[in-house]
Amino acid sequence: MSSNLPSLPRRRFLKTTLATTSAALVAPTIIPSSAIGRDGAVPPSERIVVGGIGIGNRGTYDLGCFLEQPDVQFAAVCDVKEARRVAVKKKADEKYGNQDCLMFRDFRELLDRSDIDAVLIATGPNWHATAAMNAARAGKDMYCEKPVTKNISQSLILAETMQRTGRVFQAGTQRRNLPHFAFACELARTGRLGKLQKVYAHPAGMQAMMSGWLPAEAAPDPEIVDWNMYLGPAAWRPFNPKLLDGFNFEKGGGLVGGGVLEWGSHCVDLCQWAVNDCAPPIEYNAPQDGQLVARYEDGVELIFREDGWIPLGSCPVRFEGESGWVEAGDSGRLVLSSPALLAGRTVAEIGGYPATFHVRDFLDCVKSRSQPKGNAQAACNAHIACHAANIALHLGRQVKYDNQKHEFIDDEQANRLRSEALREPWRV
Repeated sequence: MSSNLPSLPRRRFLKTTLATTSAALVAPTIIPSSAIGRDGAVPPSERIVVGGIGIGNRGTYDLGCFLEQPDVQFAAVCDVKEARRVAVKKKADEKYGNQDCLMFRDFRELLDRSDIDAVLIATGPNWHATAAMNAARAGKDMYCEKPVTKNISQSLILAETMQRTGRVFQAGTQRRNLPHFAFACELARTGRLGKLQKVYAHPAGMQAMMSGWLPAEAAPDPEIVDWNMYLGPAAWRPFNPKLLDGFNFEKGGGLVGGGVLEWGSHCVDLCQWAVNDCAPPIEYNAPQDGQLVARYEDGVELIFREDGWIPLGSCPVRFEGESGWVEAGDSGRLVLSSPALLAGRTVAEIGGYPATFHVRDFLDCVKSRSQPKGNAQAACNAHIACHAANIALHLGRQVKYDNQKHEFIDDEQANRLRSEALREPWRV
């Protein structure tokens, strides 16, 4: 369902609302104190008005993290599935005690509203970058779930778009705002481990997959499920309900990311943070004995390891230097080569990788106009590393990447996999 309400500039909208409220004082109306910023509530003029695009399973969790922030006003939802639109509206309306949350089927209608400051993008990976770049061009800041790009070319365009438009972009790499992961990366960056030699990522499986094709079934009414909009930039294929949930459209009919991209966009991102968010590796080798070894320009190795990890929960990383090492995982625990590395500090153990701190970092940066922990350039470098590793995995051989030209050296076959054709009108 789409809204036909006219778009108002946010500050004019707030002034109009307050003026209407003042005029209504002559009637016996009770105005909640939160509406005018009393009793510790954040006044409307200081709230960040947020819209949601593609609020499914992960998006519902993210939405909860936004709704618990006192300076957020969630105002609109867009989803290709009517059931999800209705469910999110119900959740927001119950939170605020009104019926004000707007619903859209086409995210461009939501982005056209000038009273929305920022968007939560939690669609499937096929849509992440396209929606984010459209949001930036519409003047919105964004929190975008990962993987944030489908290929190397899109990674570069995303970073350039955010820099050019000045928008605040936070990738959903929430581990950057968890204390034990942050401390492990700090040890690596600051030389506390000695000269850094190896950083290990655990991508939860290394498979280069091709997206599939299922038999055609009758497509539902677009108001119920908009199949054409669901496909978006991906290659056209006939409707099949099994494709609506859990199917990987990252590459739209071609090579898909698999575990290297899905989990790598977390654990490789942490390795990138450990090497001070430098440019991605320049050499990627085919897997051998369960490891895919990549090398940075300074000789540090980024090692994608499939198994054989100590039990620290999901998404474990290990950083090795000449004089020490550290490991961290989603259990919230750190394992250190020496207790002296703590230097008297106490590092909080927060397990379960909550996104609340990451959402708060994003909102604070929206207000300060500073760069959040999971900014677009950091996400670009980490995703290029994942995409390049996936290409080496797919080709079954070494590839070498030029960070200046952003292409593989003397390798036409690998270079064809840097990008893909997108369906109209979704070119970026």
